[in-house]
Amino acid sequence: MLAPVDWGRGYVARTPAASTPGTWAVLGEDCRWEREKLPRGVLASTSRYSRLAAGGGRGAVTVTAVATVHGSALGADEQLSATLEEVLRCPEQRPRSAERITGLMSLGTPFGAREQQYADDSVLEAGTYAENGGAGQPYRWMVARLGTVVVAVSVTGGAGNTEQELNELGSKALAKMLTRIEQRLKGK
Repeated sequence: MLAPVDWGRGYVARTPAASTPGTWAVLGEDCRWEREKLPRGVLASTSRYSRLAAGGGRGAVTVTAVATVHGSALGADEQLSATLEEVLRCPEQRPRSAERITGLMSLGTPFGAREQQYADDSVLEAGTYAENGGAGQPYRWMVARLGTVVVAVSVTGGAGNTEQELNELGSKALAKMLTRIEQRLKGK
């Protein structure tokens, strides 16, 4: 899992800083995200929430890191399939009561396709995030699977943060998490 410092200098924990143990995020029929008890086949799931304050002519950057361990690779693969389907069912989602993500699109890329060489499978979601009815900001949700482990990062940046910068931030964070997973799976 990434701590605030792993995202870069100046990042601090949000409130709450982490998810409730023994739960994971589920998209309800009403397209609102909520935490539910871990289902059978999911061994553990943790989310950590961090933020970089606005400054230097740039709006705040909000990030999330998630790691979920499944009992089987099939279970982990089903999580990625569900991620792709959720965008079709809910192109507009509410992560928290005052937050809204709109215009969501997703793209799945298995290992070897489109030069994807870093994970068994991956999903990218892109859309626009707004809080308290404010201006929309670029939103990215990057998910990857290695064996039975699914890791994900979300990145949202305010004015002055380019989409390229936000994509690079998310890609580097996801790569750090995948490297840590590879090292753990190899017993290093």
